[in-house]
Amino acid sequence: MALELDVQYATGSRAGLPARRSIESWVRAALAGRRRGAQLAVRIVAEDEGRALNERYRRRGGPTNVLSFPFEHPERMRPPLLGDIVLCAPVVQREAADQGKPPRAHWAHLVVHGVLHLLGHDHERPREAARMEGLERKILAGLGYPDPYAAERAAAPSRGRRTSLKKTGRGQ
Repeated sequence: MALELDVQYATGSRAGLPARRSIESWVRAALAGRRRGAQLAVRIVAEDEGRALNERYRRRGGPTNVLSFPFEHPERMRPPLLGDIVLCAPVVQREAADQGKPPRAHWAHLVVHGVLHLLGHDHERPREAARMEGLERKILAGLGYPDPYAAERAAAPSRGRRTSLKKTGRGQ
């Protein structure tokens, strides 16, 4: 698969951040069988940029873990350009610690989640959420990572779908 990936580190330090080759492997896994070629950027930001983007594009205060900005292409045209994914490093690292998840597994999950949004998947309605989460589980299992939703389902099996991911998606 022809992949053009731009990985940007816009944080003060790279400590604890995934390497470009890891991000590329997660992106490739999310695209496998879904897209032959793709161009996208993954930008890892500090809290101030994450907050500003979340407030500007989602009109929500504070930073969020992942934002996806799909490229809006003209009808009937499928260019390789997918869009951009922005991950807020401090939020991702805090969530991993708070949820008792290995940081690398949480980074992989959020990259896969962001790529699936760029491919048009969403989790606004229960059926869409179930489909997207199923894809995430399958992709992550193929990479050797555990089910990112297992703890939530075990903690609240009768309350229905609960996700630790903040909503992302088109135009956000």
